[in-house]
Amino acid sequence: MEKMNLPQVPLAERVRPKTLDEFQGQESLIGVGKPLRQMIESDTLGSFILWGTPGTGKTTIARIIAEHTNSDFHQINAVSSGVKDIRAIIQIAEKNKSAGTRTILFIDEIHRFNKAQQDALLHSVESGIIILIGATTENPSFEVIGALRSRARIYVLEELTKENLMKILHSAINRDDFLSSLNISEIDEDFLIYLSGGDARTLLSVFEAAVISALSSLLEKESEEIKITKELLENVVQKKNIIYDKAGEEHYNVISAFIKSIRGSDPDAALYWMARMLEGGEDPLFIARRLVVLASEDIGNASPNALVLAEAAFGAVDKIGMPEARIILAQCVTYLASSPKSNASYQGIEKAFSDVRKKPLYQVPLHIRNAPTKLMKSLNYGAQYKYPHDYERHFIEENYLPKELEKSQYYFPTENGQEKKLKDWLKFLWKGRKKY
Repeated sequence: MEKMNLPQVPLAERVRPKTLDEFQGQESLIGVGKPLRQMIESDTLGSFILWGTPGTGKTTIARIIAEHTNSDFHQINAVSSGVKDIRAIIQIAEKNKSAGTRTILFIDEIHRFNKAQQDALLHSVESGIIILIGATTENPSFEVIGALRSRARIYVLEELTKENLMKILHSAINRDDFLSSLNISEIDEDFLIYLSGGDARTLLSVFEAAVISALSSLLEKESEEIKITKELLENVVQKKNIIYDKAGEEHYNVISAFIKSIRGSDPDAALYWMARMLEGGEDPLFIARRLVVLASEDIGNASPNALVLAEAAFGAVDKIGMPEARIILAQCVTYLASSPKSNASYQGIEKAFSDVRKKPLYQVPLHIRNAPTKLMKSLNYGAQYKYPHDYERHFIEENYLPKELEKSQYYFPTENGQEKKLKDWLKFLWKGRKKY
């Protein structure tokens, strides 16, 4: 096979949709009669922010707006731009407004702007000098200042479906001059989509890299058939595209799913979410620390060994490190998820804190005060204290709370696991005085 001239522009850019009809996905926003489509087609744009995972079409939508609206369009990236760049565009926008021309400013990765940089946009957006289109992969509630959010609508882009990704791939093969000239006889589409992680840009980049790799191997062969097999794709991409930003919202989403899976006694789900975190580069000690807290908060005295195992796991993970730490974490996670649950201790301390914070700081009863000096003893510190070990079963019914809180109860043991034994014992000792 003869050597071919390869395109210099990436495939994702070569086949980027130029009209709304060419665009795949986001039907709820740009489908017929939907809000964003109506805004674009009627050329009545207002400021808005596009929020979605990578490769869902945020930049493409902005480019389509640039092509199909009567505006002076400017694009910057928050990573490489600052207040100086914003002010320069605002100056152009002010002149445009005087001349009756509208100015659109598209800021990619707007969540990377700090508060001062976002503040610099406020007056111009509010007064209509510029129409702002922001794109972000992070939750605007956390990453975009409230004043700016209140001046811009927020549109959420959904993850692309398998059907969307298949259409994007087939469209690229048919529309692109380079790809359409090749004899591509086989594609492992399912594995390619798996590797993309739902990101259309990654899908096209991996596919193009695989095609070029296949072409290289055919240079010394007579065959011109290109086969994009699983093995070829594995060679091109060593690791699946895992969407997991340790500083972003997905970090909090996944750790939340992980904790709630353990709390919900589902070891399978817990292992899955932990695998997502570890594969995405999460610090295993971060996971281990959360397990120590969970062992006490969600399992507690229903299975006291949970805290012992979680603490041991934390120490072992610290000593061993990855990749072996995953085995230790898996043992701990499956034990915690499978254990009976109780949050009685957690609820108890929260109720006690509530009384301490909201009520007066009552005096310690005299009979349980410490009396190390003669003066204290003369003031009846420790007087009439009954030493429990002097009594049957090492217990004597006594009041240990301030008189004002004498009937208060904070700990209510559950019927789960070993905590039931504690509950039965306390119920026997206190004989109805407390609600066990």
